[in-house]
Amino acid sequence: MNLNAAAGLSGMLKSGHKHLSGPDATVVRNVEAARDLSRIVSTSLGPNGMNKLVVNHLERIIVTSDCAAIVRELEIEHPAAKMLSMASDAQDKECGDGTNLTVSFAGELLGQTEDLLRMGLHPSEIVEGYKKAGERLLELLPALAVETVDDPRDRDSLLSVVSPVLSAKQYGSEDVLAPLVVDACLGTMGSSSSSGRPSVNPDSVRVSKILGSNVAESRVIRGFVALRGSESTVTSAADAKITIFGCGIEASGTEAKGTVLMKNADDLKGYNKSEEKRMEETIKAIADTGCKVVLSGGTVSEMALHFIERYGLMCLRCPSKFDLRRLCTASGATALVRLGPATPDEMGHCDSVRVEEVGGRKVTIFSQDEAGGDGGCRLSTILLRASTSSTLADLERAIDDGVHAAKMACRDGRLVPGAGATEMELSVQIKNYADTCPGLDQYAVRAFARALEVVPRTLAENAGLDGSAVLAALGAAHANGNAMAGVDIEAAETGRNGVDEATAVRDLLNTKSNAFRLAIDAALTVLRVDQIIMSKPAGGGQKDARMGQV
Repeated sequence: MNLNAAAGLSGMLKSGHKHLSGPDATVVRNVEAARDLSRIVSTSLGPNGMNKLVVNHLERIIVTSDCAAIVRELEIEHPAAKMLSMASDAQDKECGDGTNLTVSFAGELLGQTEDLLRMGLHPSEIVEGYKKAGERLLELLPALAVETVDDPRDRDSLLSVVSPVLSAKQYGSEDVLAPLVVDACLGTMGSSSSSGRPSVNPDSVRVSKILGSNVAESRVIRGFVALRGSESTVTSAADAKITIFGCGIEASGTEAKGTVLMKNADDLKGYNKSEEKRMEETIKAIADTGCKVVLSGGTVSEMALHFIERYGLMCLRCPSKFDLRRLCTASGATALVRLGPATPDEMGHCDSVRVEEVGGRKVTIFSQDEAGGDGGCRLSTILLRASTSSTLADLERAIDDGVHAAKMACRDGRLVPGAGATEMELSVQIKNYADTCPGLDQYAVRAFARALEVVPRTLAENAGLDGSAVLAALGAAHANGNAMAGVDIEAAETGRNGVDEATAVRDLLNTKSNAFRLAIDAALTVLRVDQIIMSKPAGGGQKDARMGQV
């Protein structure tokens, strides 16, 4: 290997690489990229947030105000902006909500860094000040809790948690969506007689989307909804035992290839009769177990369907193995890998199985009795209606966030004031903390406190209010000891100054603390970078890896 020492770094790396170093070339550019990403999503923060129309590389159009969905579809190339994208993704997977807060706050933190650098502070001093302020924030946050959800099975308490989350994504529809989400979550928790604190598994709340009508026609079904009709003429069964086959209902092929020699028509008739007799014996044995409904994970042969009709069974096909697993969860059945009668332990049960026509589409509903308690059904399905496909997809994302909020409430039910009240109170307290910090760190701590003001300011601006005036009024209220004062997004209609003296909006403490932690970690990681070295992009130089492009 030949190394040209005189060429320096360029002689060590492959041709086509990019190398940037120094505070001007790295920190400032990283801050600009992160701030640009933050500006993109900050206008979608809060109930009055604007939608973004994103066309991805597959020409699919996504219209949403959900930060996680926007950032996921943007295909970000800049490594610093990717840090914020990864923080948003982590927040979405853990808590479902708070992704916009993570990106907006991290972007604002980095935006404040630019002024500190111009003042002459070194990045290490800024990092140290941000770390101090972040630790102080996480200490102060639990003290701001104003309510606690002691029993997540209480419907009204769970509604107070889920409604603000859905309002931030689908303002105006939260009164319809919140009861759906709460009822679906309560259906998966079990009865109140169960010992211990309940839990919600987001995979146990499914959404079936059917185009047409409006969101008010949506409903919750305790059980499973298959978006297809019955293969047989039987379309309903009550108090039904269910047998689920992971394989197809058809004659099984032999392991070895063979040839059957038939000399006349009688040989052909005899061969067909023996095959029919075998299939009839199998279907009859299934019917003799008391089974009323059979499901196939594969194909159903015409011969098998003939005998299924003869014995009055209801038959469905379920090609998706994931739907098959969910149906097993809803009915308590075990998917068989052999064609034959199931044992009593392997069979499932549903109180009602029926085919309905919804929006011109036939669907099969497997429902359990609402009064069944812990009867074995730990799956709920929200049958979602809307007028367009993009609206359906956005509603599904909002419902997923609501279910995750219910999950977090089961873990930790502490609630803090919403509508920017918590961020404003933390900003005031951290400014007071900065006065006790000696050295140059205090400038970074004050910048951290100013960055927290991005939430109430953005909420006010997205609602069409004067952000500076609302922020000044909020600051005065919190300085006078009113920790419950938040942004009133309906101030334009009521004639108030944009400040709600005692906001009724509540946010989950766990979700907010996790969002702050991820945002601070992402911002500190970006600030610690002093060199960027990018290898030559793949694709023969056709791909343009511009560093300034997000």
